[in-house]
Amino acid sequence: MTQWYYADASGQRQGPFSAEELEGHVRHARLGAASLVWREGLQDWQPLSSVAAELGLPLDAPAAPAMDAVVPAADAPYTPPTADLASFQPVVAGHIVHGGLWKRFAASFIDGIVTTVVSYALMIPLMLIGVGVMGAGGSDNPFATGAGLASMLAIYPILFLAPCVYFGWMQSSSLQASLGKLAVGIKVTRTDGQRMSFWRGFLRSLAYLVFTMVTCGLGVLISGLMVAFTDRKQALHDMLCDTLVVDKWAFTAFPERQRDELGVVTIVILVLAGLMIFGSLAIYGVMGALMMKGLS
Repeated sequence: MTQWYYADASGQRQGPFSAEELEGHVRHARLGAASLVWREGLQDWQPLSSVAAELGLPLDAPAAPAMDAVVPAADAPYTPPTADLASFQPVVAGHIVHGGLWKRFAASFIDGIVTTVVSYALMIPLMLIGVGVMGAGGSDNPFATGAGLASMLAIYPILFLAPCVYFGWMQSSSLQASLGKLAVGIKVTRTDGQRMSFWRGFLRSLAYLVFTMVTCGLGVLISGLMVAFTDRKQALHDMLCDTLVVDKWAFTAFPERQRDELGVVTIVILVLAGLMIFGSLAIYGVMGALMMKGLS
């Protein structure tokens, strides 16, 4: 996807933006025909009107920028700050649709599968290495035993680090969402709409895991109740890290595209999750009944 940048009134470069987002800026009168824009492949900054056909914008004939227009530095086009959080400018306007309990649950269901697969993909080789080292060294070799145990103990940090890195990386990216949140159409932002940093996302996930562990799993229920009944649908880890879960179109140039309803994808995921949960409970119930019958 082509990424566009524009120069604001003070000559500061803003972006990157998609063509749709630039269209939204035009519709909200933030950009005009003489506004300077740039994308990779252009030799220099151009008035928006000169690329209107490419963007599909209903602007007048090309117009040159004013003589006193402030143009960014000459080398600015060749070093777009895609990784600079300060370059991201949220559009704070209109009603914000927050991610509710059921959308967040559906997203967590998908992300739980992703993080489980990633964690086991890392843990299983370590377990095999640990068992192999201990077996090759023999039970009377303390070094082999120590190395094997160290490999197997490394499994436990992975249970925390894998999901924290996954959520920190995905939710601090330009997507601002994990795979589960992308599927249901929500994202994570700072409370002012800004994109959060990797370490804030990492600590946000770690806070949730620690809270869940300390409360012996009750943290999941408490977080769900907080999302259901707080004004901005924030869980405890959101409040601690100054974050919000919102619709994917919130804080953009297209706030009218936000949706309060669950959506087809969310409903399908909830149905599948419900079937898996009730199916698991049924299996455990049958196994428990068989065990009790065997003991009688």
